[in-house]
Amino acid sequence: MASDGGRSAAAPRDVVAGRYRLTARVGRGGMGTVWAATDELLHRQVAVKELHPESGRQHDRALREARSVARIRHPHVVVVHDVVEEDGRPWIVMELVDGRSLADVLREDGPLAPREAARVCAAVAGALLAAHTHGIQHRDVKPANVLIDRSSGRVVLTDFGIARIPGSATISETGSFVGSPEYTAPERMSGHATGPESDLWSLGALLCAAVDGHSPFQRESIGEIVHAVAIADITPPATVGPLLPVVRALLDRDPARRMAAAEVQTVLVAYAETGVEPPTPDAPTPELPAPEPAALPRPRGRRRRLLGGLAAALLIAVVAGGTAALVVTRGEGSSAAAPPPTVAPTAPTTAPAPTTAAPTTTAPAPTTAAVPAGFRTVTDKRGFSVALPAGYVRQEMDPRVYYWSPDHSFRFGERVQDPDAGDPYAVMHAQDVAARLPNGPYAGYRDGVITRTTQHGQEAALWEFTYDGFAGVPGARRTFDLCWMQGGRMYDVWVSGPVTRVEQTRAMFDTARATFTPPG
Repeated sequence: MASDGGRSAAAPRDVVAGRYRLTARVGRGGMGTVWAATDELLHRQVAVKELHPESGRQHDRALREARSVARIRHPHVVVVHDVVEEDGRPWIVMELVDGRSLADVLREDGPLAPREAARVCAAVAGALLAAHTHGIQHRDVKPANVLIDRSSGRVVLTDFGIARIPGSATISETGSFVGSPEYTAPERMSGHATGPESDLWSLGALLCAAVDGHSPFQRESIGEIVHAVAIADITPPATVGPLLPVVRALLDRDPARRMAAAEVQTVLVAYAETGVEPPTPDAPTPELPAPEPAALPRPRGRRRRLLGGLAAALLIAVVAGGTAALVVTRGEGSSAAAPPPTVAPTAPTTAPAPTTAAPTTTAPAPTTAAVPAGFRTVTDKRGFSVALPAGYVRQEMDPRVYYWSPDHSFRFGERVQDPDAGDPYAVMHAQDVAARLPNGPYAGYRDGVITRTTQHGQEAALWEFTYDGFAGVPGARRTFDLCWMQGGRMYDVWVSGPVTRVEQTRAMFDTARATFTPPG
């Protein structure tokens, strides 16, 4: 939660759970009050959310949901440290973000420029994707729940599943809204069953608010808001400008037609990074495969064309700047001390500079998805193929193969695992356990989370984590590592890049994952 640097009010008690000393009130919402506090056991500043008195059943469910949110580890999701019982109700202990909410920014500084709005909302889309992968819906995406760190600009989404009583209708028994009606999807307005798509509608309203100062559905009364959301023609503000195709793809009253979180993230990152405007829905642009996870809605028709055009723009710009990356991670830490190949950066359209390893064949090879513009299909001498940005340099450190970006910021890796090591999840779990040891392979290992998923219809495990980098490549890094069985062999591919460019790293990983083809 955000610290507002000094607002205060009388705390209900001095210390919670015998260790969290409340110091100042920093916010108040529909279900709780947030206090800045000092964790006297670990000597750190935290935020403590005091839930307002309600029925015991509601609090039990809020407590369970807070515990489920604590499993999410994502750079743009607020970290939940603890959940404790005090005074007969739960208190949720979270990281304290030194910054302001987007609502405060809009009120104090005015609307954001479109590219900054795209950056902020891309981060929110990434946070929603992580939550949806864990089966968690946010249900209250709005400017007040988006925090922006003062020094780093990091965007954090807060209040997952806490600002809404799980299982209740949109309008409570007392007739008042639970949540923020001007950011609420029409299916929630009607009390129908909702899914992750409802959060995407809210994201569309948030994107409008970021560039215009308020939701396009803001009205004087609750009745007018309901009418605007559910019935009236939807007229996005003129200030959305080049983001209009994305807004239209999100503010679709048919949940099945809305752009998915992974697509939104890719498109908005592309615009934020390059300034190249999203194409109109009917523009003939190349298509990209539906991004991971497969369980989320896949793009269709104009959605896929929009995604393809923006992703292509991002990839071209990334390659031109020498900062694109792919990294397959499964033992990246084992070779952490090995420096990247000492090869001068190459122009984005030239072949990789030679290394001591055997040359790589770059002739086109069949892949599982279309190759985005700015990428090329690389067929490695080991037989696998994958789409990588032009200019990547090969390095072999048996049993791993790496490909480095020209500036050594990003790394793609591949390894064939022992098929008798267990199922993919067990293999990743063992790696996670080893990484947590004092002398583990990843210095500063943290935020590790493993998710069950699929790859090419086979059971797979996705391991995401952060660590402090290695010799020759300083700075914290984020890794996305996929392991799965196929054709009697266990494959492991990964992409890693700087934590400051985590959305870009994830987009590169999605492309590598979609185009990777095992040896024939």
